[in-house]
Amino acid sequence: MSVSHSGFRLALASCAQFPSVYPDDVYFVSVLQRLGIEATVCIWNDPAVDWTAFDAVLIRTVWDYFKHYAAFLAWLDRLDRLGIAAINDTRLLRWNSEKRYLLDIARAGVPIIPTRVAPAGQLPQLLQSLAQDELVIKPSVSGGAWHTLRGTPGTAAFEQALAQLPATLDFLVQPFVPEIASNGEWSLLYFAGSYSHAVIKHPASGDYRVQEEHGGSAVQATPDAGVLQAADQALAAVAALGYCEQTYARVDGVVIGEQFHIMELELVEPMLHLAIRPDAAERFAAQVVARLQGLHGKTASAAEGSAP
Repeated sequence: MSVSHSGFRLALASCAQFPSVYPDDVYFVSVLQRLGIEATVCIWNDPAVDWTAFDAVLIRTVWDYFKHYAAFLAWLDRLDRLGIAAINDTRLLRWNSEKRYLLDIARAGVPIIPTRVAPAGQLPQLLQSLAQDELVIKPSVSGGAWHTLRGTPGTAAFEQALAQLPATLDFLVQPFVPEIASNGEWSLLYFAGSYSHAVIKHPASGDYRVQEEHGGSAVQATPDAGVLQAADQALAAVAALGYCEQTYARVDGVVIGEQFHIMELELVEPMLHLAIRPDAAERFAAQVVARLQGLHGKTASAAEGSAP
């Protein structure tokens, strides 16, 4: 594949629900175009897409991947076989797409919301071993509060909802954190490992889900030094695990007492809140160009090394 430092062809991976540039990414894509990047939205599981027509794939709004997880992993394998680089790379995407990564970073000393993982069939046994406090149960591969259950074990409503969870999935079991409603959930955005900006998200009154589709809201905010240091520590732990190439990242967490606890690290397809920060969209675009140039350099070096 011939590649130059201008005119890169970049696929923006999306899903069928969002077949064009997502509104939050509009300015970002326009900056890419000004920088000479030809960016095309492609549905990740559309069999008609010719991925070899692109120099790299930037994962953006693949917001149904968890519903088709085996196919998603197979798609990443296909990109690898075709030699099409993903931004972030496929090793990081696979690791981060399954939320038991929280246990990996906890072992590295990162404070997380206490988390247990169990197959659906073992949930009743696990719950019997826990105090009868209010819990949140969600699939280990999920998004948008999909198949997420909040309640108190032993109550009729909870037990009925528990019995309806898909039997084929693994689940995270976590304590319900009331501070999400009272204090809000932080999202800190990073590009190439450097902090960019942050928002704080609040659920609708009476709810615990901060996603916009469930009535949640997000406003720009400035984290204090402790929150920022904890988010830095979490991404440093990811790098120490061998996933150093983090072109984009979102660190989600909540302050409990005086300590910031990680809820999730979003390194696959996070909402980046670029529309409220044009400067952040420009930084992200510059990092994507740098990543493409780095990939080109590696390709060129490999080609030179294999030349007779």
